[in-house]
Amino acid sequence: MSSEPFRDDRLPQPLLEAIAARGGVRSFPANAILINEGDTTESLYIVLSGRVKAYSAGDSGREVVLNELGPGEYLGELSLDGEKRSVSVKTMEPTTCCVVQGADLREVLAQHPDFALHLTHKLIRMVRRLTGQVKSLALQDVYGRVVRVLMELSEPQGDERVVRARLTQQDIADRVGSSREMVNRIMKELTVGGYVALREDRQIVILKKLPAAW
Repeated sequence: MSSEPFRDDRLPQPLLEAIAARGGVRSFPANAILINEGDTTESLYIVLSGRVKAYSAGDSGREVVLNELGPGEYLGELSLDGEKRSVSVKTMEPTTCCVVQGADLREVLAQHPDFALHLTHKLIRMVRRLTGQVKSLALQDVYGRVVRVLMELSEPQGDERVVRARLTQQDIADRVGSSREMVNRIMKELTVGGYVALREDRQIVILKKLPAAW
């Protein structure tokens, strides 16, 4: 068993191959529902290509996005407790997954202790991230939450930061629990102020340090 903590939600290649050997590969189009909140299925999905989002929706249809996952990451592990699914999962683009059934997943955990360790570290990171989201919703205004999302989803490139995913204003609104109109106002003022720009490929670029308050 590895003595080093796993610092990434992506499975190391040896573990991915070992787990994938117990499942079947399936391809899904964009906007396909993999998991519905409240389902009692037990499958684990390993993303091989494409991208998916985990979200919760209210009776009005409004969504709150909780996480996004890409190649090497997995979802559905919370079904190990036998309870209903706590979130829904939808593909954001054409996606290929390895699907491992619940009984096989429990065997994998028994045979590969490193996977149990990886899962533990992933769940710890998830609890910390969701705690941060709850604190943000409770203690920050919409501007503060928008800044938090932009910083979390971006990475440095020279003197700038580039948001990895191509987010629409509605995508940002779904993550911060606000309306698209409010996000539009904030992004417009940040653009006019020379803080952010939108590339031709629709990626958001943070040009300089964002103001502490709006």
